[in-house]
Amino acid sequence: MSALLRQIPANIPQDIRKIRIENSHLTELPRGSFENVSALEYLWLNFNNITVMHIKSLEYLPALKELRLQGNKLSSVPWTAFQDTPALKILDLKHNRLDVLPEHALRYLPNLTYLDLSSNQLTIISRDVFYNWPVYQRSQRMEGPLEAISNAVLALHDNPWICDCRLRGFVQFIKSVGPPIILMNSYLTCSGPKFRTGKFFHEVELNSCMKPLTSALDTNLTVPAGLNITLTCFVQASPSPAVWWTYALKLLRAFNVSTEPISEDTVRSELLIPAARPADAGNYTCTAANFLGNTSVAINLRVVAPWASTTPRGWAPAAPAEPGAHVEVRIAKQTVYGITLEWFAAAAAAAEPGETWYTLLVGRYDAAQKDTIYIGPGVNTYSVTDLLPATKYEVCVAVRNQAPRKGQCVVFVTGSDVSQMEQREKLIHIVVIVCAMVLAVPAGIKESTLDSLPAGSEDGLCRPDGGRGARRPPERQEPGKARPPHRNSADLY
Repeated sequence: MSALLRQIPANIPQDIRKIRIENSHLTELPRGSFENVSALEYLWLNFNNITVMHIKSLEYLPALKELRLQGNKLSSVPWTAFQDTPALKILDLKHNRLDVLPEHALRYLPNLTYLDLSSNQLTIISRDVFYNWPVYQRSQRMEGPLEAISNAVLALHDNPWICDCRLRGFVQFIKSVGPPIILMNSYLTCSGPKFRTGKFFHEVELNSCMKPLTSALDTNLTVPAGLNITLTCFVQASPSPAVWWTYALKLLRAFNVSTEPISEDTVRSELLIPAARPADAGNYTCTAANFLGNTSVAINLRVVAPWASTTPRGWAPAAPAEPGAHVEVRIAKQTVYGITLEWFAAAAAAAEPGETWYTLLVGRYDAAQKDTIYIGPGVNTYSVTDLLPATKYEVCVAVRNQAPRKGQCVVFVTGSDVSQMEQREKLIHIVVIVCAMVLAVPAGIKESTLDSLPAGSEDGLCRPDGGRGARRPPERQEPGKARPPHRNSADLY
């Protein structure tokens, strides 16, 4: 007891009938562990750290009557090992980590009168495990008087049983079992699924298993851009299936998917697409699977501009601008090959911010057509990433489908590598130096001097009162000398 043994001693006398090693450091039962003690009848190895039991670990023990392995760490047992112990009557495996019993598990235990599998991790068992047990088969054949058949005590309590269709046969067996098989605790309870947790076996009626059947209320959807869209599919299956969504053969992120049961055999799965854009259009596939197979249903999504389903690509022709519908644009964050754009609607455009839509145009500065992005109400930022290095880009923001006004575009140049970050920051700061409004270039200042403007001063230059970065007043115009016109900062490139 409590010895520092790490293996079965090799010098045990041959006529030993009982071995008891408990609270020690045994971690395995190797092959031929007891080949020199063939007279052994009782083997107690409780409360050790045994995790592995070799298939021939009980070899040379034909007289063994009792094997106790309580409180170890066995996750599986080589059940065919009991072919070498035909006289075994007591097998105690409680408080281990057994999570499965194969159908042949009890076939090699014909004379067992006590089997304890309580307090393990068993969740699903086939009834055939017990139908194949010689003790049960003898009771069904009624060989001789009933009292002549020895009772067999069976302990199965305190396991996390999952009471779904897979346990149906086992539950029926437990309800019908009787002498000579006696349950140590007949009140077996369910640990799952959630709606059956805590219920006794005799209180549940389990259905047959069923392959998943998927469906959707509408498999073709047309929605306006900018709205939060929820795609829904329904799955009938038993046991409860695993459900996932794919788009263009890519698995969609789990935090946008929610799946919940709505009845015993039906679950509802929803996929959320926030602020849907035309680029989100396509086929979304809901797939469900359990051990019987899998099925799927596809939902075709079409995303159109909210003001018209036939809005042409690019900017709409300039319509009469709403009075004061102006947007101020700035770069809020920048990396070597990307930016985060931020904009604020002024005057009438901000009167109803909860209903104001924006249109973004993103692309190379010299491109004839740029990518159009529709932004729904309540959003005023957008990140442009994965841009090409050393390339000049333009991003414009407009209210609804209007053409962008002067000063509602930002021009920037990406760096060629990380070492050019400082130079690139100067370029971007020059472009957004007055929040992308018109940049007044004082007479007599050459373009080259703009590169030497200090970076990080845009906040002050954007303030109407000048702030810490107030503009210099323009030099006086000499008589008879024409003053150059104001130039937009984008023209500098």
